[in-house]
Amino acid sequence: MNQTPKKPATPARCRVAIVSASWHRDIVEQAVQSARAELGRLRPGNLRIDELIVPGAFEIPLIARRMASSGRVDAVIACALVVNGGVYRHEFVAGAVIDGLMRVQLDTDVPVFSAVLTPRDFHEHDDHREFFRAHFVKKGVEVAQACVQTLDALQGLPLSP
Repeated sequence: MNQTPKKPATPARCRVAIVSASWHRDIVEQAVQSARAELGRLRPGNLRIDELIVPGAFEIPLIARRMASSGRVDAVIACALVVNGGVYRHEFVAGAVIDGLMRVQLDTDVPVFSAVLTPRDFHEHDDHREFFRAHFVKKGVEVAQACVQTLDALQGLPLSP
């Protein structure tokens, strides 16, 4: 059987909003910057990023929904660090944020990606801060790769009803 090779698909456009929390900015910014760099590497010349900084993780789903509903972005990436402050509030916040982000993508049909992390133990000392800075670099790369792979997978699929 003689098959004509398929022409490579044009990469999906990449208009991304990165919504990040200002709490623990020195750590969260590592995910934002590495996501920006990886998106630029994966979509050179075919990328627009809108970056929004909100007070904390709890505010991210609302901004993500507004961005997703605006028609200006193809995807939203959320970045935050939710830490255990000793009163178990972090579990409520983390759950609410992740549930909210899932709802945004299902309600708007715009993919939403999370680099909102909740470590079991986080302490305000140099060793932990350095560990999480490095970890957030890795998570930024991973979330950017997931974003591009998902946009590519969605390309050509019919819109949800």
